[in-house]
Amino acid sequence: MAKGLQGFLWAMLLLFCAIQELGAWAMHTAVEGPGLGEPGDPALLASGRVKRGWVWNQFFVVEEYTGTEPLYVGKIHSDSDEGDGSIKYTISGEGAGTIFLIDEITGDIHATERLDREQKTFYTLRAQARDRQTDQLLEPESEFIIKVQDINDSEPRFLEGPYIGSVAELSPVGTSVMQVMASDADDPTYGSSARVVYSVLEGEQHFTVDSKTGVIRTAVADLDRETQDRYEVVIRATDMAGQLGGLSGSTTVTIVVTDVNDNPPRFPQKMYQFSIVETAPVGTAIGRVKAEDSDVGENTDMTYQVKDEEGVEMFKVTTDSNTQEAVITVQKPLDYESKKVHTVVVEALNKFVDPRFVDLGTFRDQTIVRVSVLDVDEPPEFRPPSNLMEVQEDAHVGSVVGVVTALDPDTANHPVRYAIDRSTDAERIFDIDAKTGAIVTGKVLDRETAGWHNITVLAMEADNHSQVSRASLRIRILDVNDNPPELATPYEAAVCEDAKPGQLIQTISVVDRDEPQSGHRFYFTLAPEATNNHHFSLLDIQDNTAAVHTQRVGFNRQEQDVYLLPILVVDSGPPALSSTGTLTIRVCGCDSNGAIQSCNSTAYVVSATLSPGALIALLVCVLILVVLVLLILTLKRHHKSHLTSEDDEDMRDNVIKYNDEGGGEQDTEAYDMSALRSLYDFSEIKAGDGGGGPGEGGPGRNPASELHALPQWVQSPDLDFSVFRDYICRKVEQADEDLSVPPYDSFQTYAFEGSDSPVPSLSSINTWSSGSEQDFSYLGGWGPRFRQLAALYAGRRGEEDSEES
Repeated sequence: MAKGLQGFLWAMLLLFCAIQELGAWAMHTAVEGPGLGEPGDPALLASGRVKRGWVWNQFFVVEEYTGTEPLYVGKIHSDSDEGDGSIKYTISGEGAGTIFLIDEITGDIHATERLDREQKTFYTLRAQARDRQTDQLLEPESEFIIKVQDINDSEPRFLEGPYIGSVAELSPVGTSVMQVMASDADDPTYGSSARVVYSVLEGEQHFTVDSKTGVIRTAVADLDRETQDRYEVVIRATDMAGQLGGLSGSTTVTIVVTDVNDNPPRFPQKMYQFSIVETAPVGTAIGRVKAEDSDVGENTDMTYQVKDEEGVEMFKVTTDSNTQEAVITVQKPLDYESKKVHTVVVEALNKFVDPRFVDLGTFRDQTIVRVSVLDVDEPPEFRPPSNLMEVQEDAHVGSVVGVVTALDPDTANHPVRYAIDRSTDAERIFDIDAKTGAIVTGKVLDRETAGWHNITVLAMEADNHSQVSRASLRIRILDVNDNPPELATPYEAAVCEDAKPGQLIQTISVVDRDEPQSGHRFYFTLAPEATNNHHFSLLDIQDNTAAVHTQRVGFNRQEQDVYLLPILVVDSGPPALSSTGTLTIRVCGCDSNGAIQSCNSTAYVVSATLSPGALIALLVCVLILVVLVLLILTLKRHHKSHLTSEDDEDMRDNVIKYNDEGGGEQDTEAYDMSALRSLYDFSEIKAGDGGGGPGEGGPGRNPASELHALPQWVQSPDLDFSVFRDYICRKVEQADEDLSVPPYDSFQTYAFEGSDSPVPSLSSINTWSSGSEQDFSYLGGWGPRFRQLAALYAGRRGEEDSEES
């Protein structure tokens, strides 16, 4: 068949070439002479000759020529060619000299190579006709085209593969899956070589393809992903519109069937069995069951629930989101003795149901879970579980408070023993009978000390103390009236001297440590020892308070400033108890408005008149004074230390010259004159005088003038300077010990000179006696501070001695 097709093609090719040659011959035009003129040449027009030019038709060459000889393409010819071989034909351009060759004499063009239209559809060349002798251009260069004639040599190809599509299962017939498209490289404008049609080679029982568009559709409505989730469909594309002799290509299309929720969950078993011990705590997992679902993805998500009432009460089912399993857990405590086997109905249902498939059935399934409870040795159980007991606080030691009961829940029913956890009753206020569980008092009770007791009772098997149960027991101590009422506080009241009868002085209340169930009720009256009282009266207000009023006109605190009023308070019992309290009433002075001004008791007045704000203000003032004193002391100490440091810096031998004069005796600003006036202790002068000295001037001397007289610089055999020497020595010692005294020598002016002085001044400058009459050697013993002064006087003494000699 292939050989017949090839022969047919060659026959068609030869026919086409013959037609082409005939057309070229028909187009040939013979003209006179070798006219070489250009169009519009005046010479040609004048002579009446017609322009000579090229003669050819459009050239065609068939692609994919497989012959052994060069393929004839066509002929170029000039109308000036007379056939004598004087014209030389040449070509240039695409493929000239390689693909296309021309006969220089005849102008025949042949193709020497096999051409492919899909690679190049036409070639553009230029033709020339020249005189063979002169090589002159006889015709203008002309351009022509050689077109490659298409044949059906390219099969359709699927360039976008591989193709993968998807379609939901149970889709109706004709549901579009996807579209495929093939390309043909042949010329779509020439014949039917590029006209492609599609068909299904494999998979036609499930899918179809549109022959023109290539759209693939479902051919059946029962595609089931659970049966087959993938199909391989082969699609063929044929050119020549599917006619005989057309070429074809194929591709494989993978079609994935996607899932829909068309399968309900199913339990692999209709019954599951699990076991668990009866002591398992609430929340313990018993087991897991899982319903299978043929679907995939979210279509397999499901929830589980317990359907029967018994199972809902005892057990709980949750869904494990990772494994889609049902987890069965204990919801209430189990008891082997009560029920040994529990039956639970568990239902599984899809979480997402597709409404399109509800007619397929219910998307749920049920299974039965049998839970067997295993018996274990359990500790005793308290029955009934009451945790409150009551006892009177006046109960005797050994009185029974109550009885606790515990039983062994096991089948063996072992005997039970009781005990009290002493960590909850360290004082051993209660005891318990180990066999009967009777709780008795172990000590005297007092509700006012402890109104409640919380103890823990232990119940254990007699032959196995490791099986222990604990029960918290609250014991309430009931109140009895064993505490008398008392005044709420030690009341103190005040009454004005000018008080009128019936004036309210004080309202009193009482407290009682007891708490009767019917509430407190107190009665007030004056104590028997106050029956002769005519000053005050007591009124019971009937609300557990009483009021004290005056009963006379005016009081005199000079006669009696304090009254003690005994008050008897009785409670309602039973039995009725009483106590006596004393109200202290002070007589005070008041102003016209009745405000207390003063009382005999200072403490009371202060406490009555000073408010808390006044006390706080007083304390603040005292604190401020203390801070000021401390600040002054600190500044003074700082000033002294500053002077000391300056004095230490000035302890050196310096000669300072002053050009100003002092103010004389009236200058009291330079020095502390109070220190200068205290020259010596007059009592010591009298004691050391012994009746001599300057005071011995005669009995007519004035003692007062003696006390104020100063020693004179005029040396007299009757004067004694020992008093002044001692005085100066003491001052020197004080100066040496006092760090605040300046360390340098200073000249001090005295404020007074004394009476009856023979000289007007104490200055050594105006002294009447010469320096030789005074001995200053004692200055050397005054210490280092007077060393400069001693050196000055000692030097002067030496000069005077040398002058006398």
